[in-house]
Amino acid sequence: MKKGIAMLLITALAFQGCKVDEEFEGPSLTDLYGSFAILEEFDITDRSVNFSENETTTFTATFNKNVSWKLEIKGLSSGAIKEITGFSSQLDATNALWNGSTTVLPMFRPEECAVELTFANEADTLRDTLNVTGGRVHTGFLLSDFEAGFPTSWNTFVQSGANMSFIVQTNNNAAQGSRYYDMGGTVGWDWLKGLVNIPATAYGGTHFDLTSNPEGLFFNVMIYKPEEINNALVLFQFKEDDNLDGTYNTANEDLFAVEVSPSVNGWSLISVNYADMVTLVNGQPAAPIGNGIREPHKLKEISVLFLANPTSGYSQSYMDYLIFTENGPLIP
Repeated sequence: MKKGIAMLLITALAFQGCKVDEEFEGPSLTDLYGSFAILEEFDITDRSVNFSENETTTFTATFNKNVSWKLEIKGLSSGAIKEITGFSSQLDATNALWNGSTTVLPMFRPEECAVELTFANEADTLRDTLNVTGGRVHTGFLLSDFEAGFPTSWNTFVQSGANMSFIVQTNNNAAQGSRYYDMGGTVGWDWLKGLVNIPATAYGGTHFDLTSNPEGLFFNVMIYKPEEINNALVLFQFKEDDNLDGTYNTANEDLFAVEVSPSVNGWSLISVNYADMVTLVNGQPAAPIGNGIREPHKLKEISVLFLANPTSGYSQSYMDYLIFTENGPLIP
């Protein structure tokens, strides 16, 4: 009898030691194999939203299970696209709030937008519309968005080549608003097609009113590559007045640069930390000309050079929304 009791205890202990953990990690069987249903219809909290007034809008819906979903908002005038994705059984302000930001340039402007909600592995597609009455306003030192035309205090040099087009264009192709700067032409004897000089005096000071901390400062610009153009180079030069005498000396003061070779068709956002800028000679990093210290508060002038190999024929690129931002790159 005692032997039987002992065997029962051993068996009970063995079963207890093999007890399955009740906590389950990973998607539930319902999420994986259950049928999909919409419990609360797709809705938008604000169908007329002014992002320039810091307004936001939220997309809402409830489903019977967790599912991978994607919201796409498309500007019907600009072609701007915002994508929001998630895996959940509900859309609300925690995962489907929109502040007017853009995933694919250009930026949203006052316009009607089409909204589409789709689901991975589900046939359902939900659609709606909303109206943007004001685009986002960004904090920073704006050099120009060309909405008022070409800044009168900037100056240019344009080669006497063929089909030169250093002008402000007004149409729906802009990265922001309705205007941008078009640089293009054919020059068979020189890499330089034309340039733009942006002096600090255009903004009321001897030097640009920027932070002295290069790590916290970003230069941002939007560049457009026409589909058929593959030879464009845009060179941004940042000229510092190291000794603060009010002038830039090419012989012994710093000139840092950013070279952009557009490779993706359409608009791209270029954001560069001022601390990462280097001196370039013929496109290659070189020793600094001045003290070698990045000092944005001593910035005297910015030059934009549009370049292309003289043997490569016609070249063109657009430029829009030049802005310095602090504590991070521009979020369009």
